[in-house]
Amino acid sequence: MTWLLDLDGVVWRGDQPIPGSADAVARLRASGRRVVLVTNNSSLTVAQYMEKLDRMGVSTDPADLVTSAQVSATLVQPGERVFVCAGDGVREAVTQRGATVVADQTADVVIVGFTRALDYDLLTAAMHAVRGGARLIGTNEDPTYPAPDGVIPGGGSLVAAVAYASGVEATFAGKPHPPTVAAVHERYGPIDIMVGDQPLTDGALARALGARFGLVLSGITGRADLPVTPQPDLVADDLALLVAADCKL
Repeated sequence: MTWLLDLDGVVWRGDQPIPGSADAVARLRASGRRVVLVTNNSSLTVAQYMEKLDRMGVSTDPADLVTSAQVSATLVQPGERVFVCAGDGVREAVTQRGATVVADQTADVVIVGFTRALDYDLLTAAMHAVRGGARLIGTNEDPTYPAPDGVIPGGGSLVAAVAYASGVEATFAGKPHPPTVAAVHERYGPIDIMVGDQPLTDGALARALGARFGLVLSGITGRADLPVTPQPDLVADDLALLVAADCKL
């Protein structure tokens, strides 16, 4: 039995662990359930995610982590030139795919994801590359991300800026889009439950996977936002309470 967990808003908010999340993951594993982590945040490399998970008390095998950076790279062909308007996670995944990261506008592909380095010059360069014929790939469509002091613009907001300026529609890789659905199915087989804080992405992914949707209220969605679509199968204030309620652990 496999549980698929989002990270931002479920396991942590920014650099702060959500209380009880590490213990909840440990209890799931102790009960024989496989825990797979999936994130639309493409900014970190796999090694950086492993280090952060260790700090949060959720040590994980890299094989049990799926990032939107990794999935985005599957949409790139080896040998293609890629303009990256995103973080190091995308650069790593593109390089491992056998493509070349370029800083000019003669790119075959532009990938846009969460980055704090976006400025007017980078937006302009990405726009010119797309208008010059490059395909536009968005790592994810999330309008916001949960942070310790509230919400901040998500990768989807940055993709929207490039797409609007370029006059094209982006192809999205992350939750709940088909590339992530295919990656999860291929790597892990049937999923029992997808736990997340955003119905737009996590709930839709659960439905696409034929899995239950467990909604936690520790991230983007709060109790005042209920009811939501798709309707969750389980709702709890946080992961620890959701695990306790569903597994009687």
